[in-house]
Order: sequence, then C-alpha cells, then structure tokens
Amino acid sequence: MTGFDWHADPIDRDTAVTPTYRNTQNVRRFLTAQCGDSFSFDRAFMAWIKDGTAKTMGDVADEWKRRRAITGA
Repeated sequence: MTGFDWHADPIDRDTAVTPTYRNTQNVRRFLTAQCGDSFSFDRAFMAWIKDGTAKTMGDVADEWKRRRAITGA
C-alpha cells in the first residue's frame, strides 16, 4: 500500500496530515479555497504543520485563519 500522494490525491478538510506531508500545488489549491486568495505559507506555519501532532487539513486551514486574525494581516 502506498501513502497519500500530496501532489495528486484529493484533499478535503478530513484529510490527515501524514509524515510524508509536502507543501505542494495541490495543498496550496486546497488552502487557497479554504482560506482565500491571500493564503500564503511562512516558515513558522510550515513548521507547525509538520510538528508531528495529529491534525487534519481542516485543522491546518483553521489555524492559518486563526493566525491571520491574531496578526490582523
């Protein structure tokens, strides 16, 4: 059995972030759809995604929006 293909497999809010997670164009499309056209990655956010704690892509989108609300950006 192969792992999740971050380049090609469909991503939804319930997709688990796996140890093989990659910041791909597929991920960017999902997060832009969830967070809006102002979505962007930064180092701290990318580190949070890959910190080893269990999370879904819905959690990732929600965290990006939470961080954006705090900074007012």
